[in-house]
Order: sequence, then C-alpha cells, then structure tokens
Amino acid sequence: GAEKSGVSAATVDLYSNKNVVLTPIQDNSVDAIQQVKNLWQSCGANVSEMSAATHDSIFAAVSHLPHLLAFALVDDIASRPNAEQLFGFAASGFRDFTRIAGSHPEMWRDISLANKTALLSELIAYQAELAQLKQLLENEDGAGLQALFERASTARNAWAKRKDQ
Repeated sequence: GAEKSGVSAATVDLYSNKNVVLTPIQDNSVDAIQQVKNLWQSCGANVSEMSAATHDSIFAAVSHLPHLLAFALVDDIASRPNAEQLFGFAASGFRDFTRIAGSHPEMWRDISLANKTALLSELIAYQAELAQLKQLLENEDGAGLQALFERASTARNAWAKRKDQ
C-alpha cells in the first residue's frame, strides 16, 4: 500500500516482499490459480490464498479502517475555522498518521462501499475503543491509560519486529 497510484507511481520493486492475497472461487481451475500465483511470485510478492469473506474481514481491520480514520482526521481538521493554524503546527506525528489520506479518494470510496459490512463492524469496534479512552480520560485514570498505551505499544513493536525479519 502506498498513498500514490497510477503509472507515474510505478516502481520496479513495487511488489518485492509485499503480501498479495488471492481469493479464488469455485469456477477457478487449480492451474489458473497457480498461474496467477506464479505471476505474483515472479514480481517478488508473498502470495496467500483465502476466502473473500476472510480477506474482507482482515483488510477492513488493518487497511480499510486506518484509511477511513486518516481521511476523517484530516477532514475534521480541514473543516475547522482555525484549520490553517492547526495544519501550521502539525508535524511528523500528524504526517505519519495521515499519510494515507493522500490516497486516491475514488478508489477508497469504492473499497469502502464494497466492504461495507466488515468495515461497519470495525468502526463499531473502534468506537468502543474510543469510548474506553474517553472514559479513562474523564476519570483521570492514568494507570488505565498507561496500561492501554503499554498494551498497544507492545503489540505494535512486536508486529514491527516480525515485519522487519
């Protein structure tokens, strides 16, 4: 995933060591699936196979929801009366979090609508997580905030370490 798209964003190593998911259907022959798998592997991709429903569930959580959150945050800031001032003080954390809001809007509209059911489930789960954070802040529960931040930091660092291997 990159925030840029189209021919001008192409690079020779675009799929090198990247994950590609095949979601074969019953009408696909074993040979056809293998040909497609071989094609992706020749581009350097790591190929997995799964059902479309499993794909949609996984990618709603780890790709589609993060894109929606980035778009929503930028849209929220941009719509405020002091947007220029806010953007003027935004730095690397904002840049890193919102990089994917520079992605192709039409493509993300289509992905969001096509994966509506799984994405709505993820939004509900995320709203529950935000409600928990809000409650911890309202209660000035520093220990609870730290515990949540430590769990998230540990999980994120473990994921990054696995990705770097």
